[in-house]
Amino acid sequence: MRREPRKLKPKVVVGMSGGVDSAVAALLLRETGWDVQCIFMKNWEENSPGCSSEEDYLDALQAAEVLGLPLHSVNFSQEYWDRVFTYFLDEYQAGRTPNPDVLCNREIKFKVFLDFALKLGAEKIATGHYARIHEHDGHYSLLKGVDASKDQSYFLYLLGQNALSKAIFPLGELTKAKVRAIAEEAGLPNAHRKDSTGICFIGERKFRDFLENYLPAQPGDILTQEGTVVGRHKGLMYYTLGQRQGLGIGGGHGAEELPWYVAEKRIADNTLVVVQGQKNPALYSQDLTADEVHWIGHQPPEPGLRITAKIRYRQPDQPCQITEITDNRLKVSFEQPQFAVAPGQSVVFYDREACLGGAIIERAIITESVKV
Repeated sequence: MRREPRKLKPKVVVGMSGGVDSAVAALLLRETGWDVQCIFMKNWEENSPGCSSEEDYLDALQAAEVLGLPLHSVNFSQEYWDRVFTYFLDEYQAGRTPNPDVLCNREIKFKVFLDFALKLGAEKIATGHYARIHEHDGHYSLLKGVDASKDQSYFLYLLGQNALSKAIFPLGELTKAKVRAIAEEAGLPNAHRKDSTGICFIGERKFRDFLENYLPAQPGDILTQEGTVVGRHKGLMYYTLGQRQGLGIGGGHGAEELPWYVAEKRIADNTLVVVQGQKNPALYSQDLTADEVHWIGHQPPEPGLRITAKIRYRQPDQPCQITEITDNRLKVSFEQPQFAVAPGQSVVFYDREACLGGAIIERAIITESVKV
C-alpha cells in the first residue's frame, strides 16, 4: 500500500531581538505546532552604550538554545541606513521630529526581513509586537494589543494588506506580566531583561552628542513671541515643541514665575520661540494638517465620521474628525485642544480597537480662540 507523504508543519521565521517579547513569541509558536526558525537582525553597525548588537545577539542566542530553536543572523545595516536613517537626518535638518521606529517597521521588519524570510521558504513571519491581526473574507485588520499599556499598533500603522497577511503577533492577546511569567516558567534567561527604550542606534548617549556626529549644530537666538531675546539655543534640531527642560533661560525674563516651553522652531531665521506656562494657547491646537497618508484598509474613513487619533505613542485616544481628505493629504479637527503637536510625528487613527492608518503631521493650526 502506498503511504501518504508526511505533511510538513508550516514554517514561520521569528525576528529575535534578544528581548523577552520575541523569545516568548517564538516559544508560543513552537508550542502551537509551527516549524519555527529564528533570525537576529543587525540593523546598526556601531556598538554604543545601551545599544550593543553583539550583546543583543548573545541574549537571543541563549534564548534560542533554551527553546531548542535554530538562530541565524543577518545584517540589514545598509538597508536601514538607506531607508530609515537618512530620512531621520533629513527630517531633523528640516526642523521636524521624525519617528524612525514607524519607518523601520515598514521598510525593514515588514519588507526587507519579510522578503528574506519568504525566500527561506517561510509562510509567515512573527515578531514580539503587542498588536493583533484579524482576517475576514480575505481582508486584514490591525487591532490594538489587549495590554493597553503596551499596545504598539501606533508603530505599525504603515503596514499594508500584504504585510499583515504574512505576519503573526503571538503576544497580542497577552499582558506584559503574563509574557514575563511564561518566560520565567520556560527558564528563558531574558525573562526579566529590562525593556529597551528610545531609539536603539542612539543608545544611552545624550541625543545631542549623537546628532552632532551627523549634523552640524547652528546656534541661534531664543525669542519670546514679542521678539525679546531671552537666551541662545544650541541648534534647532535639539529641541521639540512643548519642551520645558534644557532651555537655559535664566531669571529676569517674563512677567510671571512660570516655566518656559518651546512653542515654535523658525527655520528661516534659525530662532526658537518660547512661551511661559503649560496652558499658554500658543502650545495648543485643535486642528492639524498631515500628508503621506496611509490606510490599512482599501478605503479611508468618511470625512466627518467621529473616530479617535493619537499624535504620540501612549497618548490616550483623542476624539476627532477628518474634515478634509485627498489621496495624500488630510485635515483633522479634535474635540479637545492638543498639546505640542509636532510636525514629523505620526497622527494615527482608530475606530475603537481597529487601527485605520495614519499620516505624517505637516503642521498644527494654532488659533487664538483655543481655550485650555
